[in-house]
Amino acid sequence: MSELRLTHIGICVADAERSLRFYCEGLGFQLATELRVQGEPSETLLQLKDVDLRAIYLVRDGVTIELLYYQTPGCQASPVPRAMNAVGLTHLSLQVDDLDALLPRLEEAGAQILRHTRIEVPEARAQAIFVTDPDGTRIEIVQRP
Repeated sequence: MSELRLTHIGICVADAERSLRFYCEGLGFQLATELRVQGEPSETLLQLKDVDLRAIYLVRDGVTIELLYYQTPGCQASPVPRAMNAVGLTHLSLQVDDLDALLPRLEEAGAQILRHTRIEVPEARAQAIFVTDPDGTRIEIVQRP
């Protein structure tokens, strides 16, 4: 049996530059590499027609995310974040040292701060909140010792 390794997590985005700013300036990811994909064999793999895709790979803490920007056929945006009980990937989670210091930086980089989700767990000296990236992908920010 061959060994499996996680390589990356893909996130479809509506605006590549806006998302690059958010993930790099807001969350501290670093640009690793980028590639442009058009036509076959990617159309077969992705099950999309007329593919013109910019794939941007970002790295932080040993984790790679791939921002997928489809010049064509475009993206299908949702006006609200996916529900947490919707089947499939629900969110990314990052741990920080200072939640209050990070939130203004994220907002400046295009995040929507979901202030109503903020919790504190005094016995664990922890707090958490959800934000969304510019396209509505949920990101959990956790502060704990």
